[in-house]
Amino acid sequence: MNDPTESIRRERLVEINAEPGSREALESQHGQVWDTKELSRDFDVTGFAAPLVVVNRKSDSMSGSLEFQHRPRFYFNFQGVRD
Repeated sequence: MNDPTESIRRERLVEINAEPGSREALESQHGQVWDTKELSRDFDVTGFAAPLVVVNRKSDSMSGSLEFQHRPRFYFNFQGVRD
């Protein structure tokens, strides 16, 4: 199966993990940041394609995506999608 986003995702994966940010650095750049426990509290994960996760926000059922870095594992840059 051909994934037209694969090369873009691979490039972004390298960018994100080349110099992983601290929580504070990510917050200053992207706003709210979640660790794995916080992600589970606030979102239901419905898909995964590194460096992205597809989610539904529990508070309002908004669908969207988050980027993540591997170590330390933080999720950030929520992009919501309105139907």
